Amino acid sequence: MKDRKNTKKGLLGLALILLVLAGIGAWIGISFFYESDYRVFPQDIKRGLDLSGGVSITYEAVDKENAGDQQMTDALKKFQKRAEAFSTESNVYREGDYRINVDIPGAKDAQAVLEKLGSAGNVYFIYAQDKNGVANVTEQDGKYVLARSLEDIIKDGDAPVDGTMVINAEGLAIQSQSGAAMNVVSLEFNGEGTKAFGDATAWAYSQGSGLSNQIAIVYDGNVISCPSVRNGAITDGKAQIEGNMTIDEAREIATFIRIGALPIEVTPIRSNIVGATLGSRALETSLIAGLIGFCLVVLFMIIFYRIPGVAASISLIIYLALDLMMLLLFEVTLTLPGIAGIILSVGMAVDANVIIFTRIREEIATGKTVRSSIKLGYSKATSAIVDGNVTTLIAAIVLYFLGSGVIKGFAITLGIGIVVSMFSGLVITRFIMNCFYNLGCTKPGLYGKERKKLNLRIVENWAKYLVISGALIIVGIIMLFVNKSKTDNILNYGLDFVGGTSVQVRFTGDVPERSDVEALVKSAIQETCSVSEVKGENAIVIKTKAFLDDDVKLKALKDAFIAKYGINEGSIETETISGSVSDEMKADAIKAVLIATICMLIYIWIRFKNIAFASSAVAALVHDVLVVLGVYAVFKITVDTSFIACMLTLVGYSINATIVIFDRIRENLNNATGRTMDSLKEIVNRSVSETFTRSINTTITTLLTVVALIILGVDSVRIFAIPLAVGLVCGTYSSVCITGTLWYGFKTRFGKQAK
Repeated sequence: MKDRKNTKKGLLGLALILLVLAGIGAWIGISFFYESDYRVFPQDIKRGLDLSGGVSITYEAVDKENAGDQQMTDALKKFQKRAEAFSTESNVYREGDYRINVDIPGAKDAQAVLEKLGSAGNVYFIYAQDKNGVANVTEQDGKYVLARSLEDIIKDGDAPVDGTMVINAEGLAIQSQSGAAMNVVSLEFNGEGTKAFGDATAWAYSQGSGLSNQIAIVYDGNVISCPSVRNGAITDGKAQIEGNMTIDEAREIATFIRIGALPIEVTPIRSNIVGATLGSRALETSLIAGLIGFCLVVLFMIIFYRIPGVAASISLIIYLALDLMMLLLFEVTLTLPGIAGIILSVGMAVDANVIIFTRIREEIATGKTVRSSIKLGYSKATSAIVDGNVTTLIAAIVLYFLGSGVIKGFAITLGIGIVVSMFSGLVITRFIMNCFYNLGCTKPGLYGKERKKLNLRIVENWAKYLVISGALIIVGIIMLFVNKSKTDNILNYGLDFVGGTSVQVRFTGDVPERSDVEALVKSAIQETCSVSEVKGENAIVIKTKAFLDDDVKLKALKDAFIAKYGINEGSIETETISGSVSDEMKADAIKAVLIATICMLIYIWIRFKNIAFASSAVAALVHDVLVVLGVYAVFKITVDTSFIACMLTLVGYSINATIVIFDRIRENLNNATGRTMDSLKEIVNRSVSETFTRSINTTITTLLTVVALIILGVDSVRIFAIPLAVGLVCGTYSSVCITGTLWYGFKTRFGKQAK
């Protein structure tokens, strides 16, 4: 009877899973044939400049002393609203304390964007109907709109108050005289505004009722509110706009009014047309790389773990669907690093499953039933999974708050991937495994065999690991000095770090091949460059770290293009990109890594209640960072904005691998009867041996997707993937060979001080 009941539960569960998979298939299938006004399908995910091309402009506050956080926030809101007039996919973000960057995908004319985007945002309080009975405002579809042009209204003297007269505006929730809650916009005017607003409200109030009794508030030509003057002239410089509005609507109106009175001036310091780095063919190859990586992960999991591997593979499909849905829900702007983060998370998503399956095998090997082994496996693996994922999530959070633009987008995709992967590993995979068990998959052999127990002598070989690590780090440091002597920079900084020149060239015919353009630039001015195509136009954008502000190089470059492609000089436009961003970006990169590391180590210290764990973890992290930094130096890999994402991903991955070993050391310590130096050595060796298979398998599954990116991905993705692959291998090496040894050293050499 019980078996029949379990079979029924298994069938119902499996039917539910099949229904979910069918729904995912239908969702993806329909998306290719159906267009929606809402973001409901994968292709509706917002795309950044590197995916669709467009215009990028950076503004800086002129008077930094008066550019406080509130003023910069209001300016950001203004630019966001204005940018959305060009494209709803526009992305506006703070860059440092005094800069705002505006990315407008799909825009093609940087000058036109500058003229409209950079004009002062103005707020005007106008008479809804002038003194001659002519309507300035009319109502259409339940909304107020201008009946005449704003220029004519101002010229006729019907705009007595403007935004410069407003001191402050706030959206508030208050209690009315009758005791009911209401939402209002509270206004405060300066001396000039107090008199002007008092005169305007006195006249409007004298009109009694109707349109002439109303004063409309206009922001950038749009009527945002049109309240009536009900209680007499307002002469004290303070007013409230009341009406049927939510608190969010009240705050939005207040923000628009404050924007019009923004007391800061901004100036554009950079503007350039960005070609889509990832064209349609390149996007296709990146997606193919992701699909190949995904299939290899599934194949590996099924072969190695059998029934649990099948459950994990199904869970992985659901995970990907949930991940895409979260990107749509939170309207994440997807960029190249974001795509790399998503594909990378496919490999990382199986990590929780690998930890659990390893534990299940161990329990089965002791003679326990499959049912008990599944239950104990999840119970014993949960702490390592949670601790490991939380530390990586801390890295993503730091990246989100300290990064900007594409880096922030990467942080969001990484953070979403971590949260969803924990849910899929701890909940969905377990549900599927229980379904298979209830359907009769109860034989231990279906869950894989426990391999012969390893007996690694990690602690005894500490000197060998010291030599290997020392050699790698020393080579990297030497190359940093060599690069400094040759190029005056320790690393191959990209255009975003050191500045340079952006050149746009328009062609009358077909756009030449990228390799031909690169060769032409190299021949003409002896400089390397990156080339991207402007989507929808016969034009390319060339970026070089050289500052082509001297007549000789610039003339040589123009002459070379004119001679080879028969274009005129007017088809070539140059833009100098400020190198002043360099120090800020370098400082942000260092600050992000340090703060993320400190936060993660504090978490480890609290969770493991032992400073020896945190100290050895930080030493291993420094090791990993130095090795990967050496890779950047030796192979002269371009250091751009993805460098921060790579380093923080490395830190998070390395910590995650380390925590799994620390969790096993903690467990074995609690089970140990004595803690002599020899027993501590054996605990470290046994803990590393017991988790070795997990460490290798997790690295393999993650590397499968990264290697696929390296082989098939475009250059900008490959630049991210190559050092990341090195970091994954290095992180595994340090967690297996170094962290446990360091912990043993701290415990035996410092004794009670290492508690």
